Amino acid sequence: MSKLDEMGTKVRKLQLRAAIAKMKLRDLAEDLPGKWTDIEEVAEEASAVFAELHGAKREFAAMKKLR
Repeated sequence: MSKLDEMGTKVRKLQLRAAIAKMKLRDLAEDLPGKWTDIEEVAEEASAVFAELHGAKREFAAMKKLR
């Protein structure tokens, strides 16, 4: 498998993780105010996943340009 294929796979996996994180945020919002203590943890997790996805997408785009 080429580096480009590996990066594409990584981006797809991160997109799935980001979608799950987004659903957790939405579910948490529906459970408020009861689960307000979970806000920071869930938000940090979602932020980390989306930041990693953003970086991977940029790297993937750069790799495609160099190809």
